[in-house]
Amino acid sequence: MSPTSEAAHGGRRLVIVESPAKAKTIKGYLGPGYVVEASVGHIRDLPSGAAEVPEKYTGEVRRLGVDVEHDFQPIYVVNADKKAQVRKLKELLAESDELFLATDEDREGEAIAWHLQEVLKPKVPVHRMVFHEITKDAIREAVANPRELNQRMVDAQETRRILDRLYGYEVSPVLWKKVMPKLSAGRVQSVATRLVVERERERIAFRSAEYWDLTGTFATGRTGDASDPSQLVARLAAVDGKRVAQGRDFGADGRLKSESVLHLDEANARALAAALADTAFAVRSVESKPYRRSPYAPFRTTTLQQEASRKLGFGAKATMQVAQKLYENGFITYMRTDSTILSDTAVSAARAQVTQLYGADYLPEKPRVYAGKVKNAQEAHEAIRPSGDRFRTPAETGLTGDQFRLYELIWKRTVASQMKDATGNSVTVKIGGRAADGRDAEFSASGKTITFHGFMKAYVEGADDPNAELDDRERRLPQVAEGDALTADEITVDGHATKPPARYTEASLVKELEEREIGRPSTYASIIGTILDRGYVFKKGTALVPSFLSFAVVNLLEKHFGRLVDYDFTARMEDDLDRIARGEAQSVPWLKRFYFGEGEAGTAASGGAADAGNGDGDHLGGLKELVTDLGAIDAREISSFPVGNDIVLRVGRYGPYVERGEKEAEGHQRADVPDELAPDELTVELAEELLAKPSGDFELGADPVSGNQIVAKDGRYGPYVTEILPEGTPKTGKNAVKPRTASLFKSMSLDTVTLEDALRLMSLPRVVGADAEGVEITAQNGRYGPYLKKGTDSRSLTEEAQLFTITLEEALAIYAQPKQRGRAAAKPPLKELGTDPVSEKPVVVKDGRFGPYVTDGETNATLRTGDSVEDITPERGYELLAEKRAKGPAKKTAKKAPAKKATTAKKTATKTAAKKTTTAKKTTAAKKTATKTAAKKTTTAKKTAAAKPE
Repeated sequence: MSPTSEAAHGGRRLVIVESPAKAKTIKGYLGPGYVVEASVGHIRDLPSGAAEVPEKYTGEVRRLGVDVEHDFQPIYVVNADKKAQVRKLKELLAESDELFLATDEDREGEAIAWHLQEVLKPKVPVHRMVFHEITKDAIREAVANPRELNQRMVDAQETRRILDRLYGYEVSPVLWKKVMPKLSAGRVQSVATRLVVERERERIAFRSAEYWDLTGTFATGRTGDASDPSQLVARLAAVDGKRVAQGRDFGADGRLKSESVLHLDEANARALAAALADTAFAVRSVESKPYRRSPYAPFRTTTLQQEASRKLGFGAKATMQVAQKLYENGFITYMRTDSTILSDTAVSAARAQVTQLYGADYLPEKPRVYAGKVKNAQEAHEAIRPSGDRFRTPAETGLTGDQFRLYELIWKRTVASQMKDATGNSVTVKIGGRAADGRDAEFSASGKTITFHGFMKAYVEGADDPNAELDDRERRLPQVAEGDALTADEITVDGHATKPPARYTEASLVKELEEREIGRPSTYASIIGTILDRGYVFKKGTALVPSFLSFAVVNLLEKHFGRLVDYDFTARMEDDLDRIARGEAQSVPWLKRFYFGEGEAGTAASGGAADAGNGDGDHLGGLKELVTDLGAIDAREISSFPVGNDIVLRVGRYGPYVERGEKEAEGHQRADVPDELAPDELTVELAEELLAKPSGDFELGADPVSGNQIVAKDGRYGPYVTEILPEGTPKTGKNAVKPRTASLFKSMSLDTVTLEDALRLMSLPRVVGADAEGVEITAQNGRYGPYLKKGTDSRSLTEEAQLFTITLEEALAIYAQPKQRGRAAAKPPLKELGTDPVSEKPVVVKDGRFGPYVTDGETNATLRTGDSVEDITPERGYELLAEKRAKGPAKKTAKKAPAKKATTAKKTATKTAAKKTTTAKKTTAAKKTATKTAAKKTTTAKKTAAAKPE
């Protein structure tokens, strides 16, 4: 009897999924007899700190959460914020006859299912329930045909988790000691950061080359129309049979790669153009070839992220967040997949819509089959497609905003994948003539016409290069034949300069990681999110720009942990982890080789990752050996980068700065470098300019009252004044004395501020007086400007000078007015960006309390590091709004009760504690317990549920 039929006979089944949204959708499909509850992501993991490790473990086990001496046994603990959910699941299980573990179908989902089984310890039959779409038929099919847990998948995922823990916990402390606190290293994130840094190094080393060519506009002598233009535009291709150099012919050093091409400078180009002024031209050849383009494969995780970035302006993280919602609500199949395979049901649904929407002429005779191109892909999965055996058109879904746009993208790609090829013709025309100076010039023009658009009627893939020509772009040339005479209406001279390699975007970085077989497609979004959050990378438009901090980190890793950030070594590690998943390798021996090393180089058969030698003979040291000798790492050296003119860029604990000379030497110069400056923009000229600006301490004189010296300084948060306390003044403890400090007004500068100005600034806040009830009113200078404060009531002042001049009467008059909510008058926007493609409302940049932000009137998104009001593009604005919408509304944190209500709160807590105890008397001990319980609950309430990482 199937589980479904048993449910009809009164049994109770507990189904555990990962997210509440998914639980709600599935519950509606299963009906009575089933209880569907969410684990809310992982319920158990390695400890996040030594405090979470059970007392019986000591030494390295407490630090790592893994017992490396005993076969790398992991120490798992139930997450503090999941203990209540685990209790709930245990209570539901106690009332159930069967347990269905319905977590996601990938390796991480398999591991979560295993952890649930280990923690809940069910005494009833356990089934592993898998599905790749959340539809009524799919869910019922999954219930009726469960399977056992796949222990090999669990082992492989556990090995990944242990590997990443060892990597992060051993290497990250090295970064803390040698670069900056709170940094992190990771198996994939460090390699991804290195890729971005290497691209920036290429840009820094790049030397531009200038080259020139000619463009001719030739008349055919016929009256043209759309199908047969009258003019033909062609570019100079060769002179005297020698090809004219284009950008691709120059190296990164600005020199020609080969002498077989002709490099035209401006003078030669203009001379040739003049010599061709009266030349008779003729068509030398016309070459026509058939054009055919096949549709793109259905989406998998990485191609979806790339296209959503190109076409919708979504970051990888935002794409996965929106896709997760579409999946949980039953609109698309599972969005973490390496596969391009479509099920027979999906192929039938797509082909039916092709016929319905485009006609039978667009349907190929046989269904298209896409072979998997991703190494070690989990081919049991499907590609990402609309769910169900009949695809809903975007208009039928009822979706809006980002979910509508992403669903439409997936739907179009899926339908197009089952359509006919696009066909047409490509044509190349060569035009020649002899110049007045005897040189032979040959021009070339290429065209393309599409006679049958096929799949392009539904979908055309985007491109990473915004200047690239998309597949459906036609270029029609006049219908000419060999020997036809042409007249040159115009010959123009065009100058060009080679450009440095483009920075990675999220889409192109994902593509690069996948092509190098580094990491798993399902993790790329979280990896990019991590390197952005850590400050290793920031965005300028859609480009990923490495920070100077990332240069220091990568420099250290390359010099002292080269094997760990080697691209081939990292890819081989991925292979080994997949071999463990297939049962072809064992986890513990592999981890031993990685962590402890081995005497002789291993082979692929014995572990693979060990064979990535590092130039030290047959001995391959493990991770533990690499992190032991920290004395060899010179912190100053790895964080220093020469700029030129004896100027060095250094990465300090408080950010990057440029420096000339030694610190104590005469003529020493130092200046902070703006955080948002891209490394390739730090030229010698800019460094000189930064050093020339006023910096350091400006002695203003002594305070006539205290005698302390007053100085002006330039800090990371702007210029300020402070006093120098006498030696011996306690700086810590009960009797600590803090120096008076005040920020300069916006109208002041370091080189003009006086001692009188400084003393006035440090006199703030100023007592203005008291109101009729005796409440004191003060004038203060705050983060958001000057203001008055009376108790908890603050009122903004319009000018900084009022802080010293406002009288009590004027202050009372301000307080007599109703308090303004928001700004008295709305400021005009700083910049207009256009209409948001989601909300269809105008997007503008405004100046807010926390700096400039973009808004469409419904969603606000603060500009990030690297974004500026001057340079921000409409696409970048739309991307910021899309990411903010994908996060959803901000979660509210519990507010502390006012101090005057403390007694009431204490009484309530005491009553709650008393109910939970068996003793009727409210003893002092019970009150203490209640207070502790209340404190724990408050702490727990502030933690958000940990979602499954992408």
